[in-house]
Amino acid sequence: MPIRATSKTDESRRAGGLLRRFSRSERGVTVIEFAIVGPIFFAIIGATIETALTFFAAYALDTAVIDSSRSIKTGQPGFSHSASTYRTELCSQLYGIFDCDEIRISVREIADFRDFSATYPIDESGEWAFDQRYEGAAGGPIRGNTNVMVEAYYKWPTIFNIPGLHAGQTADGKRLLAAAHAFKTEPFTP
Repeated sequence: MPIRATSKTDESRRAGGLLRRFSRSERGVTVIEFAIVGPIFFAIIGATIETALTFFAAYALDTAVIDSSRSIKTGQPGFSHSASTYRTELCSQLYGIFDCDEIRISVREIADFRDFSATYPIDESGEWAFDQRYEGAAGGPIRGNTNVMVEAYYKWPTIFNIPGLHAGQTADGKRLLAAAHAFKTEPFTP
């Protein structure tokens, strides 16, 4: 079998044919289109998932505050009225999605439902500016037949920080979740 020598013209014809076939081929268009649209698509999916998780966490915190406040509201026998007991009760209903040491809690008696003021829990730098407390009107235990305000705050970590969409975020890039429950306790003796 004779060995055929290739010339530069044969190589250039093959290269030209390869370029023509590549320019007519539409097989790579999908990859290029996905490279353009893909990051935007994944950003929207990620933002949707993060928003859903944030709403779920806010709902879980709100529900846990309402449910755990029932022990205070009814003055349940055996429920020791203290900050640590209430924190334990609250955290037992949070499905393990929160770092319970980072939840800021305030339980206090208020004179009237119309005059209470909720406190903004963080300062401009994103640091906690909130006194955690668990006390009745005179600094003692929560009493029966009184108005009580329970507040819980948590800095929820964010994953997707899309520029320009920082609504509700603190200076340190976290989202502030808040839950409050105001009620009148049943007549009981502490």
